[in-house]
Amino acid sequence: MLKVIRDGWIVTQNEKREIVRGDVVIDGDNIVSVGGKYNGSADVEIDAKGDIVMPGMINTHTHVAMSVMKGVVDDLTFQGFLDKVFEIDSDRTDEDLTVGTKLGCMEMMRGGTTTFVDLYYSEDVIAKAVEEAGIRGVLCWCTLDEQFTTQNGNPVDNAKHFVSTHQGMRKVIPSIGLQGVYVCGEETCIRASEFAKEKDIPLNIHVSETRGEVNNLKKDKGLRPVEWLNKIGALDSHMVAAHSAWLTMNEVRLMGEAGMSVALCPVSNMKLATGGVAPVPEFVANGVNVSIGTDSNTSNNSLDMFSEMKVCGLLQKSSRWDPTVTPAQQLLDFATINGAKAIGMQDKLGSIEVGKYADIVILDGKAPNLRPLLPENMVANIAYSASSLNVKTVLCQGDVVVDDRRITTLDVDSVLDASEDAWRFLCQRS
Repeated sequence: MLKVIRDGWIVTQNEKREIVRGDVVIDGDNIVSVGGKYNGSADVEIDAKGDIVMPGMINTHTHVAMSVMKGVVDDLTFQGFLDKVFEIDSDRTDEDLTVGTKLGCMEMMRGGTTTFVDLYYSEDVIAKAVEEAGIRGVLCWCTLDEQFTTQNGNPVDNAKHFVSTHQGMRKVIPSIGLQGVYVCGEETCIRASEFAKEKDIPLNIHVSETRGEVNNLKKDKGLRPVEWLNKIGALDSHMVAAHSAWLTMNEVRLMGEAGMSVALCPVSNMKLATGGVAPVPEFVANGVNVSIGTDSNTSNNSLDMFSEMKVCGLLQKSSRWDPTVTPAQQLLDFATINGAKAIGMQDKLGSIEVGKYADIVILDGKAPNLRPLLPENMVANIAYSASSLNVKTVLCQGDVVVDDRRITTLDVDSVLDASEDAWRFLCQRS
């Protein structure tokens, strides 16, 4: 099926970061033409006159099924937050996992996110809901030592089974994850890392989120988390390290040498008051690929990548007393092309270029918060002024999943109604 997006301002995010006015032509899954005027006809015509046409954003760390848990664990200490979350997690059902996943996918697609990286258990249940929602999920089955898990069987074996049974899906990429060094011993970390290398899939992990996590490992192993992961041979280019806030320069260099990616989660870190600010300029200088994640709706309460992008930039500027760090173009890179690189899909995602998947977001060019709108200020408007409310239309791999602000893939009202039932169920159980 041929689709054409007409007469938009196309923020390509290509190598030259060009902004052009014109049409985008899509044939099936892929982009076949960018810019200029397409004189032919198409099966689907989308009027984007004067609108911003940008790549779909990539959320590189979240826990989508927790979207039904908004407001359950707010305003608690970090340990209190963890205790209550783990209590609820151990008691969840396939039904509320499904509702939570659909709700989270709806929020993300309405906010211009077309790909997300998830870290959770029961990813087989989540995969079915993601498939229905129609956006792309890189679903990392969470692994940890057996003594700490409520999963049946060995978590690494469970992850391997999930990957083997879900390969080849159109928009679901089955992967593996590690909860963190505080519950993952050497054998678990090595097995998960070796499997990610063998299958050439991303490995999502919580790294140096809190000072306590770092200090406890240093007492136990004599090394900080990144140093220890490097020593046991688990540090690798497949690894996407969420948070990464409490690091030394030695650890930053080790991450760069390994070709790693980080998923910054500034809103979650600030809401949980875990302290520490990810050393973004040092990451960039040392070759660490920087991307952005929202974390979950329990620790962020939002999956809005526009908000995350802005907060990420403001936190870096404020903490450095330097308004020149993390400029707007760099923030947009973090949310798009760098996110694609983090999951090994930079040849398919992250920019609007011929041959890539048609993961495209159209923002309302008539919205007052985006005006004045000129090529000279367009990227800054996206990074600092835009919100999820500006999203009009979203395509994921050529499929229109949001059409003029209407989600096309799911029964929205039934998901919304079911989310309240799920919330009450989980609160009562906990």
